[in-house]
Amino acid sequence: MAPDCLVNNARSVEYLALKENGRVSRSDFAGEFLMDVIVPYELTMELVEAQGSALRRIVNIGSIYGLVAANPSLYTDPVRQSPIHYGVAKAALTHLTKELAVRLAGRGIDVNCVAYGGVEGRVDEAFKARYGKLCPKGRMLREDEIAGPVAWLLSDNCSGMTGQTLAVDGGWSVW
Repeated sequence: MAPDCLVNNARSVEYLALKENGRVSRSDFAGEFLMDVIVPYELTMELVEAQGSALRRIVNIGSIYGLVAANPSLYTDPVRQSPIHYGVAKAALTHLTKELAVRLAGRGIDVNCVAYGGVEGRVDEAFKARYGKLCPKGRMLREDEIAGPVAWLLSDNCSGMTGQTLAVDGGWSVW
């Protein structure tokens, strides 16, 4: 049975490495772009063009850093803690979402993106406090808040929406 939905969510922290001077190597920049943009494109098109394709919904997992630039006041070392190529690749994924939505609409396929804000669990208390001051909800996302938006975008309740990026960020991007 062919899948009727696809969630593109690939990560490789290896590509987020920086040189001593804080710059990104060409290979790491390309690797991040490969994982965030090229692989989701290729996988999507393989499933779309597969014989007997039943694909109807695609959700790309993005980041608020694909919508807005990193806020340096959040970090103690912004260049090293918020690598530039991460946001650039996520911005490209946001645009890929729009392009695929246009190109696949005639096949009845909806393509959307979720741009998540910071999620608790991988940061210390000082970071969480700084983040909370920069976000209307006053806190980072909890892990239990991640699945709901994706489930909604994959459901029939969302059949009128395509090409959009849903910011699930506690209001971070409104300021």
